[in-house]
Amino acid sequence: MTILQIVKDQFNLRVYEEGIERINKVLALLSEEEVWYSPNDAANSVGNLVLHLCGNVTQWIGSGVGGQVDQRVRDAEFDPSSQISKEELMKKLQDLRLITDRALSTIVSEDQLIDQIRVQGFEETVLSILIHVTEHFSYHVGQIAIIAKYQKGLDLGFYEDMDLNVKN
Repeated sequence: MTILQIVKDQFNLRVYEEGIERINKVLALLSEEEVWYSPNDAANSVGNLVLHLCGNVTQWIGSGVGGQVDQRVRDAEFDPSSQISKEELMKKLQDLRLITDRALSTIVSEDQLIDQIRVQGFEETVLSILIHVTEHFSYHVGQIAIIAKYQKGLDLGFYEDMDLNVKN
């Protein structure tokens, strides 16, 4: 397996198999009203965070890496009146896979990982974009999880079928 394939596989693991799976689990637990709950004007709702993640991935990976036209309207992601259904949010998350698969398929050599790309006013390499999106996704998944824990008062069970005390 090449370094390039490992990078792509880890991106997909962290964003899709971990991140989006966890977001979907949270969305399934919350009511429509709870998805759009925000404790104050400085905090985002789960729904707004999902819209923000979709915008970020589309811009940084779809446009930045994949060369698609950048149509992101970042401020709209945080608009409290942009309430769409949980099903629509889940569909937006699902649609990200096609966008990122298409963009990642354009990276065919490890040398491309150091190609310079301008995204959202930043000069980045393809590799730094993949790292940024992965860590940004994880950061907001954590926020989504904590909002749900506060609202539901329960463990979300992300690791319920694993023994995290195993020593190797």
